[in-house]
Amino acid sequence: MPALLTYQTPVLEDWVDYNGHLRDAFYLLIFSYATDAFMERIGLDGDNRDATGHSLFTLECHLNYLHEVKLGTPVWVNTQVIGFDRKRLHLYHSLHREGFEPALAANEQMLLHVDLAGPKSAPFAEEVVERLRGIVAEQADLPAAEFIGRVIGLSG
Repeated sequence: MPALLTYQTPVLEDWVDYNGHLRDAFYLLIFSYATDAFMERIGLDGDNRDATGHSLFTLECHLNYLHEVKLGTPVWVNTQVIGFDRKRLHLYHSLHREGFEPALAANEQMLLHVDLAGPKSAPFAEEVVERLRGIVAEQADLPAAEFIGRVIGLSG
């Protein structure tokens, strides 16, 4: 199975800057919508949140801007599960467009499953764990995500 296609959209006029390029904040908006769609896929949608009082919070994210994206360009996000444990989920999103092989942008996220009543961390429900295991198994043959574990810094 390839990485999951989790979100599709054209680049909207309100999302571009004075150069006609997608503004940096809107890359993250697109990836945020992809995370929401992924949450629905694993059973952490709004109905589940209302019923259980649990949700995912973003602990950390890294965003790599790799190629420019212009107004009106239809784009999509592929999502790969890098790993998970009892309470955390490590995702990798990549942004793509038709006719261009490399990713336009990449986004690594560490998410925490939270009981909103605290708020405090909480273990995933077993059915969510099973869905995550299934996705990981389906994605076992995917190549390693290219832009993960990166650190920002100046050398010398």
